Amino acid sequence: MSKDIKIKKGLTINLKGEAEKTLSRAPRSRTFAIRPKDFHLVTPKMVVKEGDKVKAGDVLFYAKANESIKFVSPVSGVLTTIERGPKRVITKLVLEADAQDSYKEFSTMNPESADAKAIKELLLSSGCWPFIKQRPYDVIANPDRAPKAIFISGYTTAPLAADLDFTLKGKEPQLQAAVTALSKLTPGKVHLSIGRQSNSPLKGLNHCVEHEISGPHPAGNVGTQISKIDPVSKGEVVWTIAAQDLVIIGELLLNGKFNAERVIALAGSSVKSPKYYTTKIGAEVATFVYDSGLKDDHSRVINGDVLTGTQITPKGYLDYFSNTVTIIPEGDDYQLFGWTMPVFNKISPSRALTFSWMLPNKKFDLDTNTNGEHRAFVVTGNYEEVFPLDIYPLQILKACMVKDLDQMEALGMYEVAPEDFSLTEFVCVSKQPHQHIIREGLDLMYKEIG
Repeated sequence: MSKDIKIKKGLTINLKGEAEKTLSRAPRSRTFAIRPKDFHLVTPKMVVKEGDKVKAGDVLFYAKANESIKFVSPVSGVLTTIERGPKRVITKLVLEADAQDSYKEFSTMNPESADAKAIKELLLSSGCWPFIKQRPYDVIANPDRAPKAIFISGYTTAPLAADLDFTLKGKEPQLQAAVTALSKLTPGKVHLSIGRQSNSPLKGLNHCVEHEISGPHPAGNVGTQISKIDPVSKGEVVWTIAAQDLVIIGELLLNGKFNAERVIALAGSSVKSPKYYTTKIGAEVATFVYDSGLKDDHSRVINGDVLTGTQITPKGYLDYFSNTVTIIPEGDDYQLFGWTMPVFNKISPSRALTFSWMLPNKKFDLDTNTNGEHRAFVVTGNYEEVFPLDIYPLQILKACMVKDLDQMEALGMYEVAPEDFSLTEFVCVSKQPHQHIIREGLDLMYKEIG
């Protein structure tokens, strides 16, 4: 039986360019890239060297701090380039892919009868473990510490994000296998959240507690769901995993191979034909961007959604965790008289010379302009209106900026991640980089407290 959760605080951002629910296979990418920066706080130790031939599922590198956490190749081919930055830090691995993938064979497993130790060993050896993250700190989960619960969000509310009801369609066997396996790794429960009255493929799965979520963004964020279901206190750990990554884990358990296939939503007002593509982790974005076509070359390509994604070039690579690529107009022009003019074509939570609140269903064509400059915090009360967690957002941001660990602990830093502050950053009149501030605060706590 499901348990309903209704989120009242937040902000729905309706943008033009939603991906049409048609699925195409993206042209095969000639090269693929894995970037260690996608795995926060991981220092890679290489297993292969330039010129080595690898299969899909072969180990490329492992985490220096924990050698059991391995990172594998999404395709078969040749490792052509190991790019390094300052202090010889590895920034990118480039693979020249074969025309058709050959896979490293792993043992199949029946998750119903398998024990926790065998499941954990398979996830670690196959490279599937990095899909599991933990709170606190929003980093790859520590396999040596059991979580009190595991959370999976099957509901997306971020602007133009991939519709999980569509991308997971037909993957029920893999989803069930993955959820069953994960349920063996915690003494607590697996909490699975779906949209209210949705036809999600996740609906009705066994070995989990189902929650129906409704409300504006960030209702779909797993951090919001954790805060409403089972908040994280000091000394506790919970794990999170993205719904699409369940499919890769399920494929491993049922078929014994690491299949890094992803269904990507190519969305945004600058795309001529926004739709869904089947591709693989680390593929060249150009393979499907130019297949759909761009309305304007002067656009910004974003790995992820517009609130939490990272900017890349049109010839960049898909990152390890995103299932959305968003392309919107570049905002390098400025409005005459700025904020003193009435605003009809932008979204704002304020009612001062703005009118988006009168048109809740209107879709807007926004660019990347910040519509203001960086300045000291201005206390407006806007953060609290869009922040559903039981936390004081302004106070915790200031505690992070002054590196006050005691205050960060007291204010609830253990249960937040940068994405939880994406909306407060969006409505911030001071144009402060909230997500960056929270990320630095979490890194400091990880270093000092662990």
